[in-house]
Amino acid sequence: MDITGRKLIVKALAEEGVDTIFAYPGGMVTDILDELYKQEDKFRLVLPRHEQALIHEAEGYARQSGKVGVAIVTSGPGATNTITGIADAHYDSIPLVVITGQVAQPLIGNDAFQEVDIVGMTRSIVKYGVTVRDRNNLGRMLKMAFYIASSGKPGPVLIDIPKDIQQKSGPDEYPDHVDIRGYKPNTSVHIGQLKRAYKTLKNAKKPLILAGGGIHISGAEKLLTDFARKMNVPVVTTVMGKGAIPEDDPLYVGNSGMHGRYAANMAEMECDVLFSIGTRFNDRITGDLNEFAPKAKIVHLDIDTASISRNVVVDVPVVSDASLALTHLLEWAEPMNTKAWQKEIEAWQEEHPLQCKVSKMLNPQTIMEDISEVFGEATYVTDVGQHQMWATQFLRLKGNSNLITSGGLGTMGFGYPASLGAKEADHDRQVVCLTGDGGFQMNMQELATSICADIPVTICLFNNRYLGMVRQQQQYFYGKRYQLTYLGRRPAGVEHPDRIENADELYVPDYLKLVDSYGIKGIRVKDEEKIVPALEEAKKAQHDGKSMLIEFEIAPEDVVLPMVKGGMANSDMILK
Repeated sequence: MDITGRKLIVKALAEEGVDTIFAYPGGMVTDILDELYKQEDKFRLVLPRHEQALIHEAEGYARQSGKVGVAIVTSGPGATNTITGIADAHYDSIPLVVITGQVAQPLIGNDAFQEVDIVGMTRSIVKYGVTVRDRNNLGRMLKMAFYIASSGKPGPVLIDIPKDIQQKSGPDEYPDHVDIRGYKPNTSVHIGQLKRAYKTLKNAKKPLILAGGGIHISGAEKLLTDFARKMNVPVVTTVMGKGAIPEDDPLYVGNSGMHGRYAANMAEMECDVLFSIGTRFNDRITGDLNEFAPKAKIVHLDIDTASISRNVVVDVPVVSDASLALTHLLEWAEPMNTKAWQKEIEAWQEEHPLQCKVSKMLNPQTIMEDISEVFGEATYVTDVGQHQMWATQFLRLKGNSNLITSGGLGTMGFGYPASLGAKEADHDRQVVCLTGDGGFQMNMQELATSICADIPVTICLFNNRYLGMVRQQQQYFYGKRYQLTYLGRRPAGVEHPDRIENADELYVPDYLKLVDSYGIKGIRVKDEEKIVPALEEAKKAQHDGKSMLIEFEIAPEDVVLPMVKGGMANSDMILK
């Protein structure tokens, strides 16, 4: 039986088990949305207020649910507005299927209204992108999209569907599987190579496990924890790997890299075997490549063949999903004598403990620790900037809690919409958005989405009146020339806005008035004793189905330490 393309699209979404779609209407997707309207009992449609935020919401949904995030946008600016979010999903390996409308095929190439080559524009940041040219291929291409997005190393897939394809009739079959020539994701592990990796680790005197975001993608947290404990090997994590092992575990050293713990970075410098799992060794982790883990044999276990030895040349490569490899490793694991090595690491911890010292106003460390204590097992979603690094340093992920953040692309504006997506994936779960005054302003229009779609989250806004991370760079490396980082109004003749008296009067916006206009309660916290009561009120409000914003006033001069200047060795840390 023949059906229209738009009917087949909706049929495909249903058969893929899609229950939530983040969509923004426009002329070239009206047919699809009309068909979804007829089957509204099968899907929940969320209407964001901007397409970039829409993709971040789909990312948050995918990260929290473990499913493929689905987005539908129209052609032209609707499609181009998604590019930042697609790039973010690409770098952090988040499975998305992005369906873009396109002008009818006879108009393609004629500079038609709202016509862009979105497939060409996104070719370098998607796993697969295609414009459907033949109605008979529509079902297969949609199946390919979901399969490619979720298999192997996950990532975003873009399917561009011209309006005439949506309207044209064709076969109603939707395949239950696809066989794609040239795309064969690895589903096994070379046992001989894995045994070689294990033997390398077993022979070490100062072994160290480096856990990246691939642990979370694979759902291998418990396997990793069991393996580390059975082997008695210390563990450091990347920013994306935070939470891969319980933070109160004695074997956990901390995050490593540009803003990593002193002990974690020193452990990488001094270890003789670095057993890395699920990381691509980006520059924020390695620092100067010539000085990264200089004494170590490096084992690199990753599902993506292209990631191995791309940045760091390794001694033992293993291509495998983390869960599969760790399942085998656990069968062989035997305890190692690492007492002396662990004492060395403990000495580094005592020499330079991780702490945030401030001279005035609220201490970001105290805020983060109180958030962890009050909300406990929750989902924490950060934006990008200083607050993000403080979160990775001082949040204590307990039990079933998890952290969602933008790692590879570092996208300001990610945090709040991603928190809405995470809440949409699990309405019974407490979700806390940790954001800065810079990042929040990039997508704060999603306050309307929260209210109109009934997606309550708690917003913890760290307000230092600056683009804090850039200001920190200017403070240390640019002679305190604070160019374009002060977010308030600058009076004429003021050279250094951080020295302005009565800065409160110059700052815009007033966040309490802003959220009030959306029907959301806001609280401004300036005193330490008011942190916990505010958090407890916000937690109760979210439990009762209401969003709430807490604005924490912190000092502009508070910085994230340790800090490694870009391109320097991880041992060359600024500590005070």
